[in-house]
Amino acid sequence: MPDLPTPQDAAEAALFSECWDAVLSYADLCTSGSLAANQLATEAFTLGMREARESDFAPVRSSGRRAARLPMIPLLLTAVRNTAAGWESGGLGHKLDPDLRLWLNSEKAARYTGPPLQRPVALRGLRDMQEADASLLWLAEVEALPLPSVARRLGLDQTVVAQELEQVRGLFRDRCHRAHLDTPMAAECRSYARLLDAVTRSSAADTPEDLSRHLATCVQCAEAAACLRLHGGGLPAALAGGVIGWGGLAYLERRRRAAEVRLGAGRPATADHDGGDPKESAGRGKVLRHGLLGAAVLISLVALGVSMMPMGGGAGDDTATASHDDRQPVADPTADVPSADPTATHTASVSAAPSTSATAGKPGHRNPDPEPQGTSSATASTGHHGTASARPTTPAAAGCRVSYDLVNQWTDGFQSTVTVTTTQALTGWRVQWSFRDGQKVTQMWDATVSQDGGRVTADAADYNQTVAANGTLSFGFLGTWSGSNSAPYAFTLNGSTCSLN
Repeated sequence: MPDLPTPQDAAEAALFSECWDAVLSYADLCTSGSLAANQLATEAFTLGMREARESDFAPVRSSGRRAARLPMIPLLLTAVRNTAAGWESGGLGHKLDPDLRLWLNSEKAARYTGPPLQRPVALRGLRDMQEADASLLWLAEVEALPLPSVARRLGLDQTVVAQELEQVRGLFRDRCHRAHLDTPMAAECRSYARLLDAVTRSSAADTPEDLSRHLATCVQCAEAAACLRLHGGGLPAALAGGVIGWGGLAYLERRRRAAEVRLGAGRPATADHDGGDPKESAGRGKVLRHGLLGAAVLISLVALGVSMMPMGGGAGDDTATASHDDRQPVADPTADVPSADPTATHTASVSAAPSTSATAGKPGHRNPDPEPQGTSSATASTGHHGTASARPTTPAAAGCRVSYDLVNQWTDGFQSTVTVTTTQALTGWRVQWSFRDGQKVTQMWDATVSQDGGRVTADAADYNQTVAANGTLSFGFLGTWSGSNSAPYAFTLNGSTCSLN
């Protein structure tokens, strides 16, 4: 396994500290164990940095611009995907996530290495932007950093960064629209191109029924629609899925959790903070002072470890998060993962922390498409590939509150997050609810799902059964709908009725 490249100067050392945890987070999604994750991350980081350095010395084109290049973090994530593909073809596929292996051998993966005009619209649109603009868009939308942190990282004026981001979003839309028109497409797709552009420009515009049917069956046009529709909150998912490919949505959820942990989201001590990122600044200053890549790597690994722990930590979390060596997402498989701050409180809109292996070993349960899955830090009661679902061992308190958040919705599908706050400590939980309109849950992360008609049951995963008193539990899922997609009702926690926020 190659060593990480040596930073050439203090600026590059700071860049390493900013990018390593993102690379390791995606590598952990792509592999079957922490040792393999670190090996994949190291090889990909070395490959990506070499590519970035070579492009910096590439001759300037006659237009005055350098050859198109992705911003640093998506460039390194692409290197992870390419390195994983090399493992698969080189006999090391057994170290990769099984679903990723299926994807790498499918037509979906071939799109990322095939003819340029056939590649995903988001990838082409981001690559066609100036690197500074593309970096602003990626850090704000996918890495989920607050704008003051993004401004400091990119050297922008904090007073105008919001305006610049709005302009960059519009620029990305224009690039994607042009890329979509340049794509070789069937006559039917071409006939809908102008209508698709008009419908996605306004949040008030209704999608005609014939266009809606077309988007339900045409992958290319559906991808373009997601990139062109800047309203509705779907841009981060369109970026992550289109640029990264497999695991894009799971990576997006992880980065949101990591940002919350780094910034101390919801903690009383930082409730009045102005949105800055003191931990990030301190970590960067340490690298600049000492030039030690090892320190930067350690900081990022700790942030990653915390980000993949269950929310609402408390005194009981130490035993609930004890993990097997083969899935602890840190460089040293014998290292302890730090406990979550027992004083932390979390908002109802907090995102679930997805990873890759909670349902491994359940044939037919997981989807090879890039969707979130649960982290596999198994307890002693259930093995790493165990199929037994968690069963509640502690009744719910008399008071529990549920927040149901519809994250995104498209023609026939949707993504939602459920967050439950309980006044009583739990060592196991089961959340149930009912759908009114025949919705079906197709995939769930941070819980195991079963459904009987409209009644859905979500049982705790083996790694997040413990919830502290006055703590929260959360999980997310994908589902299908037809006709109407009203919010569910009759939520219960371990059989006790919960109130809706």
